[in-house]
Amino acid sequence: MIRVKSTLAVLGAATLLGASGLAQAGATLDAVKSKGFVQCGVSDGLPGFSYTDAKGEYKGIDVDICRAVAAAVFGDASKVKYSPLTAKERFTALQSGEVDMLSRNTTWTSSRDAAMGLNFTGVTYYDGQGFLVNKAVGVSSAKELDGATVC
Repeated sequence: MIRVKSTLAVLGAATLLGASGLAQAGATLDAVKSKGFVQCGVSDGLPGFSYTDAKGEYKGIDVDICRAVAAAVFGDASKVKYSPLTAKERFTALQSGEVDMLSRNTTWTSSRDAAMGLNFTGVTYYDGQGFLVNKAVGVSSAKELDGATVC
């Protein structure tokens, strides 16, 4: 019986937390609609993701996501303004309301999800790291590079 009560308590808390997140999202959406545009935090100078072209216009996949949100909210992809943010500025800008959303290189972690109270959407870019060596060197594992100079 205690286990059932504990389970119900956890489920109830999760439901309340979820509902508060929806209420917060609704308030943000209402504020965005009221001002008539989406204020989108982006990186600057990250080709392919978010950068300004020779005409000073923002381009890249992160910018396209901002435009897609504006199109979904307003039926007009141009109803967006961009705020270039550094990695240090991004979360403060989001939490303070300076921007309505971030569309930039930001990893999704449990601490950012929970402790910072952020709502993440689906992952839009997967990356990885590796080593490339000349086949003639005969290396088959990164462990074999112990002591080697890597540039």
